[in-house]
Amino acid sequence: MGIQNLLRFMKPFIEPVHIEKYSGKRIGIDAYSWLHKGAYSCSMELCLGSRSESAKRFLKYFMHHIDLLRHYKITPVVVFDGGNMPCKAATENERHRRRENNLELAKEKLKRGDVRGAVELFQRAVRITPSMAHQLIQILRKENVEFVVAPYEADAQLAYLSTLDADEGGVDVVITEDSDLIAYGCQAVIYKMDRYGNGEELLLDRVFNSVSNELSFKNFDKKLFTGMCVLAGCDFLPSISGIGIKRAYSLISKYRNLDRVLSALKLDKHYQIPEDYPEFFRKAVAVFHHATVYDAETKKLKHMKPLQQKDMHSLIGDLDFLGPELPPSMATAIAEGHLNPLTMEAFDCLYKSPSRSDTPAADNCITIFPAKRMKNENISYRDESQMSLTQESCITIISDQQVGDEEITVTRQVKVDQKKYMKEALSLGKLIAPLESQQEVEIHMERREKPNNNPFKRRKLGDTNPVKNGLSHQVPVLLDAEKPGDFLCSSSPESQDTVESKPNSKAKHPKTKTKTDNKNSILRFFQPL
Repeated sequence: MGIQNLLRFMKPFIEPVHIEKYSGKRIGIDAYSWLHKGAYSCSMELCLGSRSESAKRFLKYFMHHIDLLRHYKITPVVVFDGGNMPCKAATENERHRRRENNLELAKEKLKRGDVRGAVELFQRAVRITPSMAHQLIQILRKENVEFVVAPYEADAQLAYLSTLDADEGGVDVVITEDSDLIAYGCQAVIYKMDRYGNGEELLLDRVFNSVSNELSFKNFDKKLFTGMCVLAGCDFLPSISGIGIKRAYSLISKYRNLDRVLSALKLDKHYQIPEDYPEFFRKAVAVFHHATVYDAETKKLKHMKPLQQKDMHSLIGDLDFLGPELPPSMATAIAEGHLNPLTMEAFDCLYKSPSRSDTPAADNCITIFPAKRMKNENISYRDESQMSLTQESCITIISDQQVGDEEITVTRQVKVDQKKYMKEALSLGKLIAPLESQQEVEIHMERREKPNNNPFKRRKLGDTNPVKNGLSHQVPVLLDAEKPGDFLCSSSPESQDTVESKPNSKAKHPKTKTKTDNKNSILRFFQPL
């Protein structure tokens, strides 16, 4: 996670700090870093799908730290990770493989009665899903805590917010455990914050202005510093064998130019440099400077820093490796926590927000998408296995077709018998698409592996096949609309209702989905003939 050994290397510039120093300021929070730390205390329950009170300790851990910041008059701004970056596919696949292996080993140890050994492996296997993040989002809404879901990397979104003024929604410092924030150029970062507010602070101005003889960045600029981080190995590009953070620092210090460093490495027989490494290197550096982020003012996606003409010439091919473009309405739905950034489906329509001790009830939802809008082939489609069901259902439709300066919003709600859900879903689809123009097509989004030696190459969507297992109870229905501006799903205003924030020990847990439910949930498209 992040740049290997970077924080240890930067230790001379890191100083102890207490968050009280930032009293009256705005602090950005890397949400997944706190969620991961909180999940360690209930990793076994989460991995085994438990619905007990102990499985919700990660929420209590997170909110304790939020309360701590507010105690010191600090305004927290929570930023969640969004969709996967195309160029990070290899890293994500490897992490998923390790988690699956650890999960199997943990279950074996648990069967043999080795609980302590099993817990250690469960902690390595636990992962934070968008469904878990959505549970936290409901609490943050209730507590009036600012948050945003990044379109892709939370680190890039946080670094972007650190460049804005407070009245523009900016932050003064970021709390995280990820060293990538330094490579992104975040000015002030706090690491390893404990439950009492003590942490370790790193300031980029302190780094570049230091006159230490042992480790000096006086002749570095931000681009050279980022180049050093990429050369040492990052999530977007593995390092060359034999080059770590110290060697990367020496090369950048000696040549003070990234192109000269690449040329020197290519001529050095001690290193085996792939032929296309320079291209991948430049793209990885570009991600740290120009990654796609969400702009709350314009409600659109943008690059962290504008791409100059010289940058365009050095980057071969399309720019989807920076984060594929999304329609403004979809980007806003993700940013506001209404749309799952991995599956591109609406989160379950919630009729009440959970308190800190409640697990949010997840209601059935029929999601309406236009076929013409799903043009982005790099979007990752995944199943959310943690979804649960109650007896409420809704249809939410949002149109991005402009009428004057306002968007058309149509919301319809119906109660659906749980056993007749699929029958009702089909009937509701017929209300939207005329009977004579309906055609049911079952599809399957096939996952493709990353092309060899090119983490930035755009991956194409495979042929479609029937979906057999593990689909969410949300049933996206696509309409091949005649006009370019049609409908996009979001959750209904009723889902924003609040409840008492005090813990409710008598709160009922939502029912767990059964295998029969999964088999009956089928992803369907309705297209006119």
